[in-house]
Amino acid sequence: MYEKVDSNLNFVEREKATEKFWHENGIFKKSMAQREDNEIFTFYDGPPTANGKPHIGHVLTRVIKDMIPRYQTMKGKMVPRKAGWDTHGLPVELEVEKKLGIDGKDQIESYGLEPFIKECKESVWKYKGMWEDFSRTVGFWADMDNPYVTYDNSFIESEWWALKQIWNKGLLYKGFKIVPYCPRCGTPLSAQEVAQGYKQVKERSAVVRFKVVGEDAYFLAWTTTPWTLPSNSGLCVNPSESYCKVKCCDGYTYYMAEALLDTVLGPLAGEGEKAYEILETYTGKDLEYKEYEPLFACAGETAKKQGKKGFFVICDDYVTMGDGTGIVHIALAFGEDDNRVGRKYDLPFLQFVDSKGNMTPNTPYGGVFVKKADPMVLTDLDKEGKLFSAPNFVHDYPHCWRCDTPLIYYARESWFINMQSVKDDLIRNNNTINWIPESIGKGRFGDWL
Repeated sequence: MYEKVDSNLNFVEREKATEKFWHENGIFKKSMAQREDNEIFTFYDGPPTANGKPHIGHVLTRVIKDMIPRYQTMKGKMVPRKAGWDTHGLPVELEVEKKLGIDGKDQIESYGLEPFIKECKESVWKYKGMWEDFSRTVGFWADMDNPYVTYDNSFIESEWWALKQIWNKGLLYKGFKIVPYCPRCGTPLSAQEVAQGYKQVKERSAVVRFKVVGEDAYFLAWTTTPWTLPSNSGLCVNPSESYCKVKCCDGYTYYMAEALLDTVLGPLAGEGEKAYEILETYTGKDLEYKEYEPLFACAGETAKKQGKKGFFVICDDYVTMGDGTGIVHIALAFGEDDNRVGRKYDLPFLQFVDSKGNMTPNTPYGGVFVKKADPMVLTDLDKEGKLFSAPNFVHDYPHCWRCDTPLIYYARESWFINMQSVKDDLIRNNNTINWIPESIGKGRFGDWL
């Protein structure tokens, strides 16, 4: 026998009545009190930041977060559900910077750290009431009267405790690494953070002439980051690929990959004209240690001060024939492969960019932000006859998800946790979890581990 449902039933009013009944009768607390001696199922809410409004995406996460503890409660377990508030991090600072009309670390320090922190602590509670009302409206049960707050000393002490355990296990180390870096925020970003901020941009690349020592000839090398060229200290070829020395119809003699001759030099030829004549053929390995002149004076001077030999051809398999010229410009401070291969050959380490993303004073572009320096570098190289071409290209470039500044790959000393040594334990523990659906545990989360 089915009971007919009133067609005029107001579901919103019904939900509000249920919410009121739960609140006035302390149903959430009673659900724990009835099971206080039973097995505990622990749940700590992954904390939102209350200085931003809740949105539709939070409805989904709140519902899912409520579903599992509610199910475990129905199975008879004691489930204290601890709410939390994330009160740290750059998103909070950025909101306060906007409010105060300041920009960046220097201006924060001028304003004063203590008053700035005070503003941050006030800012994080801007939408606390809205979050609590929203959570109750979707039926999310959590102890919001006694939440954990990340700026409380008790929480900070627990963070230091955890870090000390990591230190005691020998997993914490200081390393020097090329990291995706936001020059405005002054911090490196994780791979997951970088993935949040890609934008499609149209920029100019550079195919550059590097003068070979003792010859009237040039290596042709391609780069998508002209601002790194003042920091060049090597050129890299693939040791097993074929390279040619050619006389080009533009009057220059070039070294470059045979597979890319027609792509790069072909467009220079007029109708019925031959673009190039091959003079000699080599493997990449044959060109190893062949020297060229420094592209910028500051590079040669700094290498000399370091007492290091640079500006010669090096070899590595990472160089491909898919685009460019088959010869890669190497700047150790601005690329993982550059750094890896350059260190193997002990090339000079040239970092003519400061921590704010500005070119250093010993370059012709001192104080200019790297992306704004690109056209200036291209103009100067063109005037000196060192620029073969500057083709436009469209690509996805990472920007800071917090402040929208273009990121740079930048060598810096940072603290790291050695996850490789615990990777097998993490994967083994992940395999014991009953993931629903199973594809999340083995796929998205498993692949990430």
